[in-house]
Amino acid sequence: MLCAAFAAGAINSIAGGGTLITFPVLIWLGLDPKVANGTSTVALWPGLFGGLFGYRHELANSSPILIRLGLTSIVGGAVGAWLLIWTPSPVFAYLVPFLILFATVLFMFQGVINKRLRLGSLEGKPTRLWWTGAIVFQFFSSMYGGYFGAGNGILMLAAMGLLGLNELHRANGIKNFLGICINSIAVVSFAFAGLVVWQDALVMACGALAGGYFGASMAMRIGQTWVRRGVVVIGLIIFVAMIWKLRQ
Repeated sequence: MLCAAFAAGAINSIAGGGTLITFPVLIWLGLDPKVANGTSTVALWPGLFGGLFGYRHELANSSPILIRLGLTSIVGGAVGAWLLIWTPSPVFAYLVPFLILFATVLFMFQGVINKRLRLGSLEGKPTRLWWTGAIVFQFFSSMYGGYFGAGNGILMLAAMGLLGLNELHRANGIKNFLGICINSIAVVSFAFAGLVVWQDALVMACGALAGGYFGASMAMRIGQTWVRRGVVVIGLIIFVAMIWKLRQ
């Protein structure tokens, strides 16, 4: 559990998708799927703080987007957590791998799409239309994050790229902050619903915290080109893994 959480924390810090490591491990250890998801969410939550600390210098002058999209993420995360607690999820489970594939492809071609659609940029003074699009997309992304969240980091990175935020390290820092907002409300919801095995979650949280900081530090050293390639590879691996799981 500790090793899985460390790897997941590092992956979440760089791109997203660490849930696809911890969730199967907890299922393999005999937990109910809903309990495994709740425990995994709680366990990986501290890792986002480690990643945020690693990108702290990249977040200068980002207060407006952190505040507005952070509040949006809390609301959306609460809705997603409520959906997980109260509704069955077989149909959504079949949609998840294709959503991840869509996000990965979007991330790959975000520069071309941004130029063609003239979506504008976060740099300078964003327009009201830019903020509306960013808030609407983040609301639905955070709903998904509160519900399950595997690949949600890739989805958020793709969205920020489309909206003109092309500094990947800064985008990663913002993504980690928004992930904290989403998972904070999900953690509280799952705890009250009894969907957390606390002794497992606390052990894994230690690994996730160390992995989150390690992932951010590694990303800063190896540069944006390799990080972009890593995001795409992680997204495709998650897609294949989830399709394989559905076919079983």
